[in-house]
Amino acid sequence: MSDTPGSHTPAPSAPEQAAKRPLRVVIGADTFAPDVNGAARFAERLAAGLVSRGHEVHIVAPAASRKHGTWTEVHEGQEMTVHRLYSWRWYPHDWLRFALPWRIRQNSARILDEVKPDVVHFQSHIVVGRGLGLEAEKRGIRIIGTNHFMPENMLEFTLLPRSVQNRAIAMAWRAAKRTFGRAEAVTTPTAKAAQFLEKYTGLRGVHAISCGIDAHNYTPSFEPRTENRVLFVGRVTGEKNIDVLLNAIALMPAELDVKLEIVGGGDQKRALEQLAVDRGIADRVTFDGYVTDEELRAAYTRSTIFAMPSIAELQSIATMEAMASGLPIVAANAMALPHLVHDGQNGYLFAPGDAQELADRLRDILEAPADKLDAMKRESLKLIEAHDINRTITTFEALYRGERVNDPVIDGSVPQESATAAGE
Repeated sequence: MSDTPGSHTPAPSAPEQAAKRPLRVVIGADTFAPDVNGAARFAERLAAGLVSRGHEVHIVAPAASRKHGTWTEVHEGQEMTVHRLYSWRWYPHDWLRFALPWRIRQNSARILDEVKPDVVHFQSHIVVGRGLGLEAEKRGIRIIGTNHFMPENMLEFTLLPRSVQNRAIAMAWRAAKRTFGRAEAVTTPTAKAAQFLEKYTGLRGVHAISCGIDAHNYTPSFEPRTENRVLFVGRVTGEKNIDVLLNAIALMPAELDVKLEIVGGGDQKRALEQLAVDRGIADRVTFDGYVTDEELRAAYTRSTIFAMPSIAELQSIATMEAMASGLPIVAANAMALPHLVHDGQNGYLFAPGDAQELADRLRDILEAPADKLDAMKRESLKLIEAHDINRTITTFEALYRGERVNDPVIDGSVPQESATAAGE
């Protein structure tokens, strides 16, 4: 990967892309469906989009159970080959399984020699990405790396004492630099995340490419409100700061009768249920756990506001889905969330961890006149247009072919200046 930004040239048009031969792509992921998280969902949607365009896609990921091997799976309505690696359960986490680090190079070599891909695109540097990167480099296979990971997100599951956590974070970033350094192009979902990755790894020219969503899958509602419903969607874990949201709901006036719906599962669910009881709001808080895609879309449509109190979002697909559902957003002013939430336009930002400010911003929207609420809804719908999944797939096709790309404008600003010639 180049340490110096190259010149910008437009990505090929759709007709030019269509005229080129299909690619054989290996996507490596440490988390993949049925896991429910942003990185897994992105890999699934990217793979399905590539298959729909005629490319041959192979997924390499940990087995979701003790059953492992290679077979055809259907994701997002598309068939693809999935190589499920023998995995172990990481019990400090509520669902995470990982491929064995000491077998990953052997497995990667075997799969690459069988598939003979044009390109390897890994989604993290931890286990699968490291193995595929090492073996692809040996074989001269083009490598693209995407980072969805912050070491801080995993600290609570490592069982490491706080006294050594900073050292562990530094080691994780050094490992990231080694693995991503093998890639001809490195991407991450937002300009803020790209700057973050460059700062902590020393890499240069990281592309900011939105994970993207298909906004047509979501249904905005402009019907008059019949209740005040706040929605959170995501992993129910510590770094999401859901306790701040519960405390904010408890601070709101009783006459607003605010209901909170929490969609997602995780290790903090019981503790948060108890917090709701302690704060006297248990009768107004619903913990849905994991739901189907149809149930999730319905939850977005029936809500008034989407709240995201997390401080560790490299993009937040859930927030993007809420915007595609026409919801105003109230989010922590941290990491990549300000790329999605334009303060005072499609919602508000609040100081991370400040439950009172979060409550005040929620109240601003719930007490707003109907025309202002509708204006915020329309602004969310307008801003999400820049995150179309088809544009994301087209950009990755160009990177896979070694073509120069401009980073798509994903936050209403000018294109990021780190766009480089892939492979330079």
